[in-house]
Amino acid sequence: MLHSLHDLRQRKAQAQRLSVLTAYDYPCARLLDEAGIDLILVGDSLGMVVLGLPDTTGVTLADMVHHLKAVRRGVKRAPVIGDLPYHTYDTPAEAVKNARLLMDAGADAVKLEGGLALIPQVRAIIGAGIPFIGHIGMLPQSVIEEGGYKKKGRTPEGAAHLMADARALDEAGAMACVLESIVPEVATQITAAVQMSTIGIGAGPHCDGQVLVTPDLLGSFPWFRPPFAKARADLATETLRAVREYITAVQ
Repeated sequence: MLHSLHDLRQRKAQAQRLSVLTAYDYPCARLLDEAGIDLILVGDSLGMVVLGLPDTTGVTLADMVHHLKAVRRGVKRAPVIGDLPYHTYDTPAEAVKNARLLMDAGADAVKLEGGLALIPQVRAIIGAGIPFIGHIGMLPQSVIEEGGYKKKGRTPEGAAHLMADARALDEAGAMACVLESIVPEVATQITAAVQMSTIGIGAGPHCDGQVLVTPDLLGSFPWFRPPFAKARADLATETLRAVREYITAVQ
């Protein structure tokens, strides 16, 4: 089990894979922590799987602070990462101010989406003493501009751009980086090229760790599940059964 973000490089050197899941509330966070998960991400994915929004762009900083506080109350051991939501890091000064708000709410590190273009913000966050996690590849906060969710790294130019993003984040001092919906071969190359830990989601099995949205893992959000997410439970069906049993008992 990972007890500190400072153990990440040792884990990478020892080829010990990282297990990462999302949490948005106290009971889920506490269960993940007690189960021994390495890292907990309070992701802006809460916009869809908790708040019912069509994508992550409607998530506010107040939403993130609210859910981070709930998660923090449930976690005693695993480091907690907080997402900076859409348009909360447009400038370096804004990035630092809002990163501090997430840290005050209970985050141990903050994450934002983007590579080379966001290096001034990344350097400002790290320079302020705030541990930083990157996120490259498919960027959910850019889904409207890009017209959907698209696999990244399919062309030589795309692969080179992703490698440049990863190297820039690594050199800036990122502790880890999420690689989302990246061609597995490219994700493998990035993992070998950087000192930071890579955490894959839809990027093949050869990253330093894997992250999933917990409702996808538990089968508790049946209306949509990405093709790469293997459900290891079916809580939606079990919930329907229990509720219908209760209704019958009451009637």
